[in-house]
Amino acid sequence: MAANTEDVHGPVTATLDGAGLTTTVTASTHSLIADEPASLGGDDRGPTPYDLLLASLGACKAITLRMYAQRKGWPLDAVDVTLTHGRIHAEDCADCESTSGLVDRIDVSLRLRGDLTPEQRQRLAQIADRCPVHQILTTETVVRTSLD
Repeated sequence: MAANTEDVHGPVTATLDGAGLTTTVTASTHSLIADEPASLGGDDRGPTPYDLLLASLGACKAITLRMYAQRKGWPLDAVDVTLTHGRIHAEDCADCESTSGLVDRIDVSLRLRGDLTPEQRQRLAQIADRCPVHQILTTETVVRTSLD
């Protein structure tokens, strides 16, 4: 079944050449560097792939909140999204489907600035979890790899 072209994002290209781990990422007309810290064999020239994943989620949540607040006419002046990634034992996770092994966990802290009511703040917290990247990370996702 072909993908709906309206649902296609990318292409994004990650190019690693040379002996190190420094990778050039190109998305549309934008470029950035990804790397690993020296302790993992990299040159620490850019964010790690995990950092980029968290950045994608954080940016998506912030953008989604801005768009929602603008549509509602709510006074959201700024959004700070702080994210961390870790792994925990499944048996230590009360709301996880897995019961054994390790589970990836992303903790998100939202700081909403503006003259918002408690109800608006609560609604924005709910909306943050509906951003598209959050949905990708929390629903079934298929990654297909092929050789060119």
